[in-house]
Amino acid sequence: MRDVAARAGVSAMTVSRVLKDERVSAETKERVLAAVRELGYRRDQVARTLRLRGPSGMIGLVVTNLGNPFYSHLALGAEQVAEERGLRLVLGNTGGQVRRERELMEDLAARRVDGIIVVPAGTSHSHLDAASLGGTPVVFASRPPAGTEADTVLVDDFGGARAATAQLLTEGHRAVGFLGNPPALFTGAERFRGYWAAHEEHDLTPREEWIRRGPQDIRAAEAAALEILSGDDPPTALFCTNNRITLGAYRAVRHLGTDTALAGFDDFEMADLLDVPVTVVSYDAEEVGRQAARLLLDRIEQPPGTPQGPPRRTVVPISVVRYGT
Repeated sequence: MRDVAARAGVSAMTVSRVLKDERVSAETKERVLAAVRELGYRRDQVARTLRLRGPSGMIGLVVTNLGNPFYSHLALGAEQVAEERGLRLVLGNTGGQVRRERELMEDLAARRVDGIIVVPAGTSHSHLDAASLGGTPVVFASRPPAGTEADTVLVDDFGGARAATAQLLTEGHRAVGFLGNPPALFTGAERFRGYWAAHEEHDLTPREEWIRRGPQDIRAAEAAALEILSGDDPPTALFCTNNRITLGAYRAVRHLGTDTALAGFDDFEMADLLDVPVTVVSYDAEEVGRQAARLLLDRIEQPPGTPQGPPRRTVVPISVVRYGT
């Protein structure tokens, strides 16, 4: 700023007034802006925030897998709410690694972001509470906190899995297999619980040889589905816990040429064009991001010293959509 002032022949205070769009003569304003253009000056917003001890104007979003469309839609929803408040979204990807998650969260807090939305990895989250991050507010999305308390936005994982599995059973399938995330993941555990509950409600018990709780990507899901469907007494339908696993199961069905029906959590593009019947659990992933951002901004905007109140939990509803015949 001093360099700009020297080039324009004015004081640093006058440069500051011009950049804040305060009242300055047109001639002086033009001299200052010409110097800004010539020198390529940009205000150091981080330094200004530290000097004024004000908000940074940024919120963080930490997710486990940017390759999953769910997280990109979640980010879009969070960004929409942030932009409505004049904030910027900073995105980080952990790859599901707790060490990487810890590093990202500590780095964002050190950069003085106003708050963080996190889709947590691992099974213990005590390192993600606000106290561990210098008082930075934290909201959990998709998975609830374990070992700490925080505002949370979830999808109806249990209800969606139960409804989709029940749809298959209602259609006459009595042998429904399961392809899902490891049981340590909250979503995997809840969706398996919903799958099992639907069977109990129909007085049925799934067979263990039809269940695989481990695949996390398309290739692993395809291999698991091939193994199940190549058995002596394969199921006539499969329930899958996310869209990537559903696509892996679809590849196995196409490869074997069976008429296995599929149901899965998460809608996905062109599901209606597949040549096998597909039932999907649909929900608004962007709404998950919007709700998380609103909860976070509520915490950020609370006056200092205001009682925080108990943690809040929001559940985004689901619907079951049937594609094919």
